[in-house]
This record gives sequence, C-alpha cells and structure tokens, in this order.
Amino acid sequence: MTVSQVTIREEIVMRIPVIRPRLALPIRWEETKGPRCIKAGNILATTLADDGSLDFLLRGRARVRARLESQCPTLDFYGGLYLQSSDGDICARRDEVRSRMGGTCAIRRFRLMVPRPVR
Repeated sequence: MTVSQVTIREEIVMRIPVIRPRLALPIRWEETKGPRCIKAGNILATTLADDGSLDFLLRGRARVRARLESQCPTLDFYGGLYLQSSDGDICARRDEVRSRMGGTCAIRRFRLMVPRPVR
C-alpha cells in the first residue's frame, strides 16, 4: 500500500492507507503536546486508535495522533481514507478526514505519541 496524491485546482487530495500494525513487543503510547500542522508529504500510513482518533505514521518514525471532532466508525471500511489540503499541510481546526464511504470528520487537534516500554 502506498500514499497516493493528486493535485486538482491547487488542492491536494491524498488517499492514505489504513493499516493494522503488528508489534513484536508491547508498547504503551503516551500523548504529549503535538503540532498544529503536519506536512502531508511526511505521512506514510495511518492506523485507527479508536472511533474518535487515528494515528498518522510519519517519515522519521514519528507517530502523531489526530483527535477528531466526532466519532468516525467507517474510516477503515474500505482500507483507506482521504485528506485534502490546499497548501500541503494538514492542520488541526482547519482540515478534515474523509472516509472512502463519503463521511467527514474534522481534526480537532494533534498529539505527539511517545513510546514507553511495557514493564
């Protein structure tokens, strides 16, 4: 699976694959203060954290959680989602996630995810 990008009338529409990661060791993720925006070109994939949030897996092995304004239970129905941007950045309180079924969910905020080993 790869991230696809199409530019239409100076807007960028990206199809992001939703994956189910397989971890050899259990990891506990802690949320810390996140950025207001992330570069769309740095997104490799996403994974669903729950119906109200999803994690973007970025280049450089960073993980950023997008907290959504509402629950979006259909985001992984077709194995992908769409992001739309006019400037190449995906920003909280501005952009939204679109399911391949047609629903939308606004991004409320981003949180940086920091791995902590399980003891």
